[in-house]
Amino acid sequence: MSHLVLSPHFFPANYFARTGEYIASVQLTSGAVPWYEGGILDPWDHIESAMGLAVAGYTRRAKRAYLWCARHQLPDGGFWPAYADSAPVDQSRKEAHHSAYLATGLWHYYLVSGDRGFLARMWPAVRKGLDFACDLQTDHGEIAWAGLPCGGKYPDALVTGNSSVYKSLECGLGIAAVLGYCRPDWAEARLRLGRAIRNRGDRFDRTWPAKERYAMDWFYPVLSGVYSGDRARRRLMRRWSAFVEPGQGCRCVRDEPWITVAESCELVLSLLGLGATSRAARLFGWLQEHRCAGSYWIGYQRELDLYWPRERPTWTAAAVLLAADALFRATPAAGLFTDAPLSEPGLEENRAEGLRDECGEAGPVR
Repeated sequence: MSHLVLSPHFFPANYFARTGEYIASVQLTSGAVPWYEGGILDPWDHIESAMGLAVAGYTRRAKRAYLWCARHQLPDGGFWPAYADSAPVDQSRKEAHHSAYLATGLWHYYLVSGDRGFLARMWPAVRKGLDFACDLQTDHGEIAWAGLPCGGKYPDALVTGNSSVYKSLECGLGIAAVLGYCRPDWAEARLRLGRAIRNRGDRFDRTWPAKERYAMDWFYPVLSGVYSGDRARRRLMRRWSAFVEPGQGCRCVRDEPWITVAESCELVLSLLGLGATSRAARLFGWLQEHRCAGSYWIGYQRELDLYWPRERPTWTAAAVLLAADALFRATPAAGLFTDAPLSEPGLEENRAEGLRDECGEAGPVR
């Protein structure tokens, strides 16, 4: 296999322009961004696609995507898990990381565009979305996976989903600061959530068998900033060979020969957050084999030597754009997932544990 040679100092804008065009071509007039033409959407991936649009310069289309969120947000701040354009097709639950991710997307949009007015316009939706997620937090600090339609919550919490909420609370606090609001309850919820992810593994994924099979549970606490410094490096290196197929990418599930592009891109972001730029660039270069006319196949089945399923999701294209931006520093939002936030309670805890927060020497993950 030949691979695209990448330099962190050069952004091939023309190369990635087609990826943004692909997402834009699938977006509907309502602002909805389905997984692919004729497909459904879920709120988290819809927001991810909006972030990809913003990276590619389609800020007006990204704004339309966020306005779709504001129109379809439920009164309690949640979202249904699946929609066909504007019609809900699943009303079984309201997932916490879906409601919270709106804060991440809008903070990203603000970093790209500098549009404080739109941030202020969307503040009520951000506030309701994060409050919905925080209302699902237990006394132990973890956040239940979802709320039930009739009230109450699922008796389970997911490491990946909780890590996403952790990042969204950081972004929500950034939005609040820009707009002059004070939300110490979000800061406290985030502190408790970080402690739970780091120290209370028994509180997560209790109904999922073999939870350590999933790559996202492995790297998402690093991607979101729950772990940092040496502790994050150790976490990634401990299971690197179990998930990463040299020359191809990251497996979605440890014991399945299925390389997935979006998860590989998120691992790229995790590596960049630790300063492992060379390794991140190599991993990202491998993924260009899975490109198709600007879009990207969802995943490659190694043993059968085929792309499966035969889908090229908008959110996969968006993950590629976010990783490319972080590598090449193309937009003002390039450091969203890779630069340490200005105020990080989790990092303070790491200092108390005697762990370094800065990248320091190259380390084994380069």
